[in-house]
Parts: sequence; C-alpha cells; structure tokens
Amino acid sequence: MFLYILGLVAVWFIYRWFKETKRVANKGDKYVYITGCDSGFGNKLAKTLDKLGFCVIAGCYTEKGEDELKKVSSDRLTTVPLDVTNSESVTKAAASIKTLVGQGGLWAVVNNAGVAIPSGPTDWLTIEDYKSMLAVNLNGVIAVTLSVLPLIKKAKGRVVNVASVFGRISPFGGPYCVSKYGVEAFNDSLRINMVPFGVKVLCIEPGFFKTSVTDTEILKTNVRKLWDRLPQDVKDDYGPTFLETSLEELDERFKQFTDADLMKVVGCMEHAVSAVHPRYRYSPGWDAKFFWLPLSYMPTCITDKLFVKYSPKPKISML
Repeated sequence: MFLYILGLVAVWFIYRWFKETKRVANKGDKYVYITGCDSGFGNKLAKTLDKLGFCVIAGCYTEKGEDELKKVSSDRLTTVPLDVTNSESVTKAAASIKTLVGQGGLWAVVNNAGVAIPSGPTDWLTIEDYKSMLAVNLNGVIAVTLSVLPLIKKAKGRVVNVASVFGRISPFGGPYCVSKYGVEAFNDSLRINMVPFGVKVLCIEPGFFKTSVTDTEILKTNVRKLWDRLPQDVKDDYGPTFLETSLEELDERFKQFTDADLMKVVGCMEHAVSAVHPRYRYSPGWDAKFFWLPLSYMPTCITDKLFVKYSPKPKISML
C-alpha cells in the first residue's frame, strides 16, 4: 500500500514538472511591468526577461538605476521613473505604459519594490514608522496594481506580488510582517476577483536572501537609531545590554539563514510571468520551505515559546 501511494506521488510530481515546463508563446508581444528595478530581485528579473525576449518596463526609483539598467539591456527594455508611494508618480507611469502597450494590453505586473526598515521591537516604534513602510510594501503594491489592472484584464495577463514568508509567520516586531500579511490578503482577494476575467494572480514568498533589504549593517544602524531616540524609561525596561545582544543575534541569525543566490527568487518570478501554468504560490529558499512555512502551521503556543526562547530578554523580563 505504501509503495502504491509513493508511486502515485511520484507520478503526480512528474506530471506537475512536465506541465510547468511549458512557456507562453510570442514573448516579443508581451509587456511586463516591474517595480523596484534599481537593484536586487527586480533588477535581475528585468535583465532575465529582457534576454528571454519580453518587452520589459522597468520602474526605477533613481535616474542612476534607469541609466545602469539601460546600458546592459536591449532596446526592448523601457525604464520609467517610479515612486510607489507617490500617487502622481504611479499614475504618470501607468499613463506611459498605456500608450506603450496599445490595444494588446499589459501581460504582467510584478510588484517587487519593498523596504525593511524601520524594524525593531514594537514598543520602540511610532505610528509614523508603520506608515512609512506600509506606504511602500503594501499601499504601493495596491496602488501600482490598480493603476494597470484594466490593461492586464485586456491582455488576460498576470499580477505577481512579492510578499515574504513573513507574510505567513511573524517572528519579530515592527511593520515589516504587518505589511507582508497585508500583501498576502490583497493577493488572495484579488486572485478570486480576477478569475472571471482570465487574469492569474500569483504570490512569491521568499525566505532570507542577500539583498539591500537584508543588509545587516543597514539593519543594525536602524536599530541603533531607534534605541537612541527611546525615552529613558523604555531603555531602563530593556537594560543596557539588550541592544548589543540584539545586534549580535541579528548577525548570527542572518549568517544561518541568508542565501546569496538571488536567482532562486528570480527563477520563481520568471516562471510566474512566463509559464503557461504558473503556481499560485512560490516559496524560494531552503529556510522558507523547511523552516518558516512548516513553523507557520504549528500551534501558536509552540511557535511563541520558540521565538521567546531564542530572543534577547529585557532587563525586567518575567521569564
């Protein structure tokens, strides 16, 4: 009986692999709009899709990002200045895209732009800290998607949202996980809403990868700034050693989990854009597949104990 089940599982995996190898035709007629192309995943995805023959529209936050991307790309790639937190910028980019794609519509939008700071214990933060990150990671995703959704419906194309495995589980405080949970919810509701229109809505949920978002020096500088602005009574609650212990553990955790191979994520993005039968969810990274996602299905009492056990303890801790 066990061998029979194992055989069925093997057949299913072979069938899925074969099904997922098929790619869409006429790539040269398909426009793909990507946000956050100055560096990291977005930059590599723009170059990859350009080489595959897609017409890439790369949203860049800086002129430097635009110039550097143009130098290494074909004439098919177009850059647009884009600040996802600015309504006027988003609207202007959408208008340019509408003119560029014409009656064929937009094949895909990849919402990749994101930030990771400010991040820290929740009681170190203000509501403005939350607003600044949500403006990029969540509101920016929604704004960009809605700005080009009519063009995607016209093409019966795709929306690809880059969330995070931390949209499934929240092991640390601050707005990052909040924003990614929001992206997951937006993705799920949009996916259902778009089924009648033939539009596919897909989600990328990476683990830790080595990008500017996970640059430990930037993250540690952010934590120090948050500490320095804290009222003295909050500092007294946490104690003088809490900060240094937190910074040491941040380095240690990132050494354990961070993957330098960005193409694992870019490959999932490319598949979501170009496969005839894409997956609804992709979870690139060994830590996402074998640690964070399994942990997200565990009872809350277990995950809480695990996170508390391996977190720095405030001076007045009752544990």
